[in-house]
Amino acid sequence: MIAFFYILGEFTLKRENIRSRGDFLNYYDEIKKELLNNEITKKVKNYSINKSDLTTYYNIGKLLKEAGKHYGDGIIKEYSKKLTNEFGKGYTFTSLTRMKKFYNLIEKLATVSQHLSYGHYVELLPYDDIDKINYYIKITEEENLSIRELREKIKNNEYERLDEETKKKLKIKEELKVSDLVKNPIQIKNTSGYNEISEKVLQKLILEDIESFLKELGNGFCFVGSEYKIKIGDRYNYIDLLLYNIKYKCYVVVELKVTELNSNHTGQIQKYMNYIDKNVKNIDDNKTVGIIICKKENKYVIEYCSDDRIIAREYELV
Repeated sequence: MIAFFYILGEFTLKRENIRSRGDFLNYYDEIKKELLNNEITKKVKNYSINKSDLTTYYNIGKLLKEAGKHYGDGIIKEYSKKLTNEFGKGYTFTSLTRMKKFYNLIEKLATVSQHLSYGHYVELLPYDDIDKINYYIKITEEENLSIRELREKIKNNEYERLDEETKKKLKIKEELKVSDLVKNPIQIKNTSGYNEISEKVLQKLILEDIESFLKELGNGFCFVGSEYKIKIGDRYNYIDLLLYNIKYKCYVVVELKVTELNSNHTGQIQKYMNYIDKNVKNIDDNKTVGIIICKKENKYVIEYCSDDRIIAREYELV
């Protein structure tokens, strides 16, 4: 990170020195030089290809922005034609415009993550909301997302489905709880095309693509079991889904309801959570968390629930 910005800082300083001499800057030759140096660096030096690309495209974006101030935005089309003639494909008007937008984005962020490739950043260029962009950068780093996986999360409006309190925590970099990144609504793939569903059908749809469901909940969730049998007194009870979160070191009880949330639901899941805490969790595990996935939320039920480890989320069949 520091090395990257050291390079950027060195580049900017060089530009300022040239301008201070009053020399006319040949932007096109400078862009060519950046591209050639990038190729040499990647082939000759023991250097991160990703780091080299990020630096090069940032620098080219800066040059394009400066050239536009002198010659207008039409200069990018001219440079595109010349670069294509000299270097071949890959330097279309669109690709050069992206480099300029990339430079503008990094200037706004004031930092860059080398865990993301230039292709990752390209997926974020259409958006103006810096908080939204920072969220997708964060989860790409934490979950090691491919470009395709990042694109899918953006398409599914993952950031928009976060709780407003979670968005505030992300903005001020406050520590998150295991339940904070659980989306609302939780999207469940309805591959069979059901119109009306029961709790059993809802559970079936989740189990058919358990990996997608776990990703919907957030990072670090693992599947323990479904219809997890516990004995309370002389009666057996069955937890719809029992999960474990590696990152937060806690069990997560999930109960499925196809009706509006009510106080009976919170009472039931609290009982299951207490059982797991007493009989299943290890001494170094954190307290069990409960997620009620229901057809319709009732904020008052959660507001007046005595256990703040319980959250409720609506489901959406997709």
